[in-house]
Amino acid sequence: MNRNGQEKTGEVPVLFLLKSLLFSYILTGGLLLLLALLLYKAGLSRKVVSVCIIVIYVLATFLAGFITGKRLKNRKFLWGALMGAAYFLVLVMISLAVNRQLGALTNSFLTTLVLCSGGGMLGGMLS
Repeated sequence: MNRNGQEKTGEVPVLFLLKSLLFSYILTGGLLLLLALLLYKAGLSRKVVSVCIIVIYVLATFLAGFITGKRLKNRKFLWGALMGAAYFLVLVMISLAVNRQLGALTNSFLTTLVLCSGGGMLGGMLS
């Protein structure tokens, strides 16, 4: 930041990117809790739950990309895609910490990466 409190051009606001990523995970947690409630009350099928989880991932990364694109105003699609990829990376680390094996990731690894990065990129482009 310069003396006027404005960011210098070309600087990457790491703290803002982390806040945006945290926002997307808070949103994900809230939506997954809502999905769990719906699963409990309505007895949703496994296929419906799987589709809802994918929609939650895409929505969370879309909003993270949108917020990031609004703030950075430069190469928005790239920042959005990077936010989606960062979201996916944290998702992978959490999955590895919980499952302690790589086998659980291989089923839909590439598909989830594309969905998360694509959702973030779309959010960045539309910001």
